Formats: sequence, structure tokens, C-alpha cells
Amino acid sequence: MADIPDDSAALLQLLSTPGSAVFLDFDGTLVDLAPTPDGVRLEAGVVEALALLAERHGGALALISGRPTAQIDAMLAPLILPVAGVHGVERRGADGALHVAATPDVSPVLARALALAAVHPGLLVEQKRGAVALHYRLAPELGQLCVQEMTAAVQACPGVLLLHGKMVLEAKPAATDKGGAIAAFMAEAPFAGRRPVFAGDDTTDEAGFAFVQQVGGQGVKVGSGHSAATLRLASPGALRAALLAASVSPEGVDDDEFPRTSV
Repeated sequence: MADIPDDSAALLQLLSTPGSAVFLDFDGTLVDLAPTPDGVRLEAGVVEALALLAERHGGALALISGRPTAQIDAMLAPLILPVAGVHGVERRGADGALHVAATPDVSPVLARALALAAVHPGLLVEQKRGAVALHYRLAPELGQLCVQEMTAAVQACPGVLLLHGKMVLEAKPAATDKGGAIAAFMAEAPFAGRRPVFAGDDTTDEAGFAFVQQVGGQGVKVGSGHSAATLRLASPGALRAALLAASVSPEGVDDDEFPRTSV
């Protein structure tokens, strides 16, 4: 495998620049992936770095995750940040208001996923608001079977889209994605008028990369794999190092070098 480019210096400059709006995925970006969703751990100092960076940017820092908002809050406690959960189905703004999108019925997908997991103990089913995730990280040999079963289930559910992630398949509302969640944040204070920067690691983050780059911002892909993002980091560790450095370093270049954009 070719070496992954390291754009840590460019990311540090963006994180340190007044006028940025910072958006971060969670799993595989802020934390290393784990065999199960509840097995991830935040490294020491990350919550404090996020708090300092959010303060530096006037509160314009949000988490954009496939996890439910409540799980992100529990992971970051006692810090409370603006969050988009379940790929934008749930979104809590900086003002604390919770917005919940309408969702299609995913119960047929849930039933099929649970039936499959009952036969194969290595599979894990995660039920969310309007979404169902089937994890096969503990049974990678079942990947093709999972794809077949989830594809068939989603085809029978109008308005539902199947996302192919890292050892996970997620059925979610087709009308919501991370790009739409970031766009909604960018229409509100304190994000409005700033230059968006979004870091993520998976195919589920591509909609976010597309939006921020469309409006003059920057997408940052963490890890290997094809991506539309124009910056790249080797690992979540590299992302955390940039966050920690940005949170303690003097403020970077002037706003004039990175003009705010209208969205």
C-alpha cells in the first residue's frame, strides 16, 4: 500500500485560523475504531482540546456522526457541543435546540438484520432513530452475506438508503446526510459566514466533504481509501495531534488570508 499523504500542517493552520468552522466525525476520526461501537475510547486530553478549540472559534465546532446524539454526549461528558447524530437525522444547534428529521419505517430492515444476527452470533445489530446498522467486524467472512441481506431489505423500504461503511452496513433515511447536516449548521450562528473544515474517515463522510468544498471549505480524509477530500491524514492519531496542537498554540494567521464564505 502506498504511503498516505500527511497534510497535518495544513490542517493545523486551518484549525488555528480565526474564521474557521470546525466539523468532526467521531468513529475512525476522533477515536480509533474498535471491534464494537461501545469499545471505543477517547484519549486523554481530547475533550479538553475540543473545549478550548470551540472557545477559540466562538463555539463554531460541531460533531457530525453516525452515532445518536446521546451517545456523543456521553462520550464527551461533561462537554456539550453542537452535534449532528445518525447522519443528520438528529441535530442539536449551538443554541441547544434539537431538530429531528422525519424518518421512513425501517422496521422491516431491523427484523431482517436481527434474524441474520440470531443465526450468526458474530454480527451486531444497532438500532437508531430511523436507522439500522449491521456490524460484521467480528465476522468479516460474513460481509457478502450481510450485503445481500441488507440490500434486499432496503429495496423493500421506500426512502431508505444503504450506506457501506468500514465493516458496517447502515440503512438510513435517504433524505438526510452529513452534508445536509453541515449545511444546516452553516445557516446558523455561530457557524454562519465562516469557512467550514470537515474531517472524516469513511464513505459516510463523503457528502460532508462535497458540501464543505463546494462552499469554499476544506475536506480532510482520515486514513486510506478513495475520497473527494483534498487533504489527507494517515490516522485518527494524526487528527488528534493536530487538535491538541491547535488548542494550545497561539492563534494563527489573520482572517484576511482565509476569507469567510457565504453559504
